[in-house]
Amino acid sequence: MIELRREGDVFVLQMDEGENRFNGSTVPALHAALDEVDASSGPAALVLTGTGKFFSNGLDLDWMATEEGRTDAAFFPDLHRVFGRVLGAPMVTVAAINGHAFAAGAMLSVACDIRVMRTDRGYWCLPEADLGMRLTPGMNAVVRAGLPPATLHEAIVTGRRYDAATALARGIVHEVAGEADVLPRAVALAAEHAPKRADILGTLKHDLHGSEIDLLLAGGT
Repeated sequence: MIELRREGDVFVLQMDEGENRFNGSTVPALHAALDEVDASSGPAALVLTGTGKFFSNGLDLDWMATEEGRTDAAFFPDLHRVFGRVLGAPMVTVAAINGHAFAAGAMLSVACDIRVMRTDRGYWCLPEADLGMRLTPGMNAVVRAGLPPATLHEAIVTGRRYDAATALARGIVHEVAGEADVLPRAVALAAEHAPKRADILGTLKHDLHGSEIDLLLAGGT
């Protein structure tokens, strides 16, 4: 389930479906929530978060092994477009990393402008080297845009699981907070920047990451 609610000028998009894996149902739901945010007017910022011990555990590999998953040609392009919409949003976006953020879930978190990670539980990880999986061009684009080069190299090559303290030191996240404070802190940061919502902010982001955003919005291949 994808829930979108508003706290003042802040939209909170909360994933609440177990491990919050991406599949043929959750990705369209994310787009629908982003459509609602885009249709709003006035000051706004966006917080993305999960529930319990998971921010998002990435691709739903069980669904991908089904007939529906194997034949859904739109799945990866639509997932890449989610990354692109968040990365290039004309408002400040904040990831409240409440728990594990693995693989495509980690990628969604670094598409956000600001990341706040829970201190007492959860790892951030790009495990594709251990899974024997290649990153798509779109996935490479979003992690290139969101991570310092040395951290990106280490994360991809080693598949290291970063706890909150190490993620902060490596520039993966910007702040850390206890379980009860992760989401409130993310909302407070988002509210602080909500007045910046404007087309010019989207233009400025495109100036920074235009090639990555364009690739993602075109389907990421």
